[in-house]
Amino acid sequence: MVLRVRDRDAPVTQEGIIFRVYGYDHPPTACVCDVEYAPETIYRSSNPRAIRDGLPILYYKFYGDEGLRFVMGNYPQYTFFHEPLQRRMVGVREGQLSEVRRPDHRFQLFFSEEPDRMIDAAINLAETVMEVSSLGYSDFGVFGSLLHDFYNEYFSDIDFVIYGRRNLLDLVDALGYLYEEDGLLTNEFAQPNSAFLNKNWRFRNYSLKEYLFYEMRKMIYAVYDSPELGRRVKVEFEPVKDWSEIKNEYDPKSRITYKGWVRVEATVAEDEDSYFTPAIYYLEDVEVIRGVKADDIVRAVTYVEEFRMMARKGDRVIIEGMLEEVQTPKKSFHQVTLSYMPGDKYYDQVLKPVKPPSIE
Repeated sequence: MVLRVRDRDAPVTQEGIIFRVYGYDHPPTACVCDVEYAPETIYRSSNPRAIRDGLPILYYKFYGDEGLRFVMGNYPQYTFFHEPLQRRMVGVREGQLSEVRRPDHRFQLFFSEEPDRMIDAAINLAETVMEVSSLGYSDFGVFGSLLHDFYNEYFSDIDFVIYGRRNLLDLVDALGYLYEEDGLLTNEFAQPNSAFLNKNWRFRNYSLKEYLFYEMRKMIYAVYDSPELGRRVKVEFEPVKDWSEIKNEYDPKSRITYKGWVRVEATVAEDEDSYFTPAIYYLEDVEVIRGVKADDIVRAVTYVEEFRMMARKGDRVIIEGMLEEVQTPKKSFHQVTLSYMPGDKYYDQVLKPVKPPSIE
């Protein structure tokens, strides 16, 4: 039986470990995942940010590679051999799950449950967006603490999922209108707070000033001055593909092979998949500036959130990351991949326009 999941769905194991489905390319009976949370019965963290206390039992959030190390060391059954990459990855199989929590289903349940101030805030904000767009209730989902029901009315953010490429573009237009209205919703990055400005910035080819500008331009990060909660709440609108937009590229006969580090300049030929995780930019007129040479680099694939929604069709971009050869039963080509990796090399990665718009 095929396990039908997509990005941001949340498989839960019998032990209560909560995973997050990662992307859209999975074998038929399993899915590639991040590890997000674990209950206090099997895991504890000394990080005060990690505690999730909205349920009778405490949960702890994993940061960095904590979840990977936890699973590899204690629950190796929640890994599988990824044939194209020829290595083990964190993931779960259908028979290992107690449930799969789906953001769209959880949002719909808000309307049949006893409301509280947090749920009221989420519903009212979604309806505010609907009033100035063509979006409907079925286009929304929730992730994070709202999905798992351990939110805290005094601290938690509101994390929405928006399904479908067309709906995302509609959302961005609606948010632009609402931001200009000088009302309860503002762009989080229009006036960044001191925490952002004093951030220990580590990317070497992407400045903090550039980061703040491009995050503002993405429009999907907001702050809601919530009358329901009596506080300002951070809000995220996470793009996820509609079922009809998903093309699963996982093929056990394919191989993805690392060829070296590369820096290229290219023109974005197509950006329709640049909104999602992974973000994919199809390229043309590629010039290798430094590193391994290849004359068939057709796309850039980024799992690094900072470089999602970064460039648009026709933009000339600079990309630095891992050159990979992709061999499928039907074709072969090269791609530049930006992803999470241990060590300092992670911060050399970049995907940005060569000539950015004027940054004040």
